[in-house]
Amino acid sequence: MNLKKMFRNCHGAAFMPYVCCGDPSQEFTAKLVKTLVANGADAIELGIPFSDPIADGKAIQAASGRALAAGMTPGKALGVIAKLRREGVQAPIIAMTYYNIVFSFGQEKFVRALKEAGAQGLIVPDAPLGESTDLRRVCTGAGIDLVCLITPNCSKERLRKIASASRGFLYAVAVLGITGARKSVSGSAKLLVRRAKRQCRLPVAVGFGVSKPEHAREYAEAGADGVIVGSEIANIYSKFIRGRKIDERRSLAKIGKFARGMKRACLAQ
Repeated sequence: MNLKKMFRNCHGAAFMPYVCCGDPSQEFTAKLVKTLVANGADAIELGIPFSDPIADGKAIQAASGRALAAGMTPGKALGVIAKLRREGVQAPIIAMTYYNIVFSFGQEKFVRALKEAGAQGLIVPDAPLGESTDLRRVCTGAGIDLVCLITPNCSKERLRKIASASRGFLYAVAVLGITGARKSVSGSAKLLVRRAKRQCRLPVAVGFGVSKPEHAREYAEAGADGVIVGSEIANIYSKFIRGRKIDERRSLAKIGKFARGMKRACLAQ
């Protein structure tokens, strides 16, 4: 299923959890993705870990560190996507990583491999609009949606330019800063969603700081087409990690309960 069809068919706002691939193992990542999808996730943002994740806060930095220590690589992450597809996961998968990974792999080679693995989209938060022309061209040619980010301090003209370049959806960054669970939703974040909805035709999904069903409900009521949550998921399952092992049964039960609550909140418009 492509992103356009997913948003069109979704009831309420789409629940789009972020998963750090390989934390604490490839096997757990596959089980985590399946648990999220089974409990309401409409799409998965799969993070390919990088040693210097400048857009991420403590929870995802720690998850990336554990994944890298366990041997996760971009090639293995692509293999996880392919495995999920072979095992019947149909929800759209949007890979998220940093430009150094894409550049080192080779832009065309990376995007082509991403498509072959079964992903639908790509997010590269440190590839600014003016320096991503070639990457956008490669993604368009391969049929991969390159998702662009907007922030609360975007001018009307800047927002318009970013929206015209983005594909799949527009990622509204709720806070100026890094990822991480926040206690409340800011008025500027809801205003950004409303501005983006007025100015562009793409679906708008909001992330950074989303950690509770109440947050998802507020964004859905503000008109968001999708809600992205990552740090809180890592916070939940990391409590069950001891060394490189994790209590899968208990952690996945907690994740399933959290996902159901988030999806119910996304439906409340």
